Amino acid sequence: METKERNRIIELYDIYSNLLTDKQRAYFEDYYYSDLSISEIAEGYSISRNAVHDQLKRVVNSLNEYEECLKLKEKMDSINNLEIDDEIKDMVINILKE
Repeated sequence: METKERNRIIELYDIYSNLLTDKQRAYFEDYYYSDLSISEIAEGYSISRNAVHDQLKRVVNSLNEYEECLKLKEKMDSINNLEIDDEIKDMVINILKE
């Protein structure tokens, strides 16, 4: 996965992580934030590599579906591109996140 796509997925996770299960968040964070391999995650949770791979794939698909429906990242990007005070941008983005 290229860096740009990886960063986009992480941004979506930052927005929509509360919509995921605890296990999904744990696998995602181990893989994307802690940079553990699928094998290391599988070993740590005593599950198969395939189970971890499937969960990570489901998480990414879910994040993309959430964005497709809700478009919060798109809206936040639009707000960030406005030529207004950064403090106001932050306030508006925080309202969207609530």
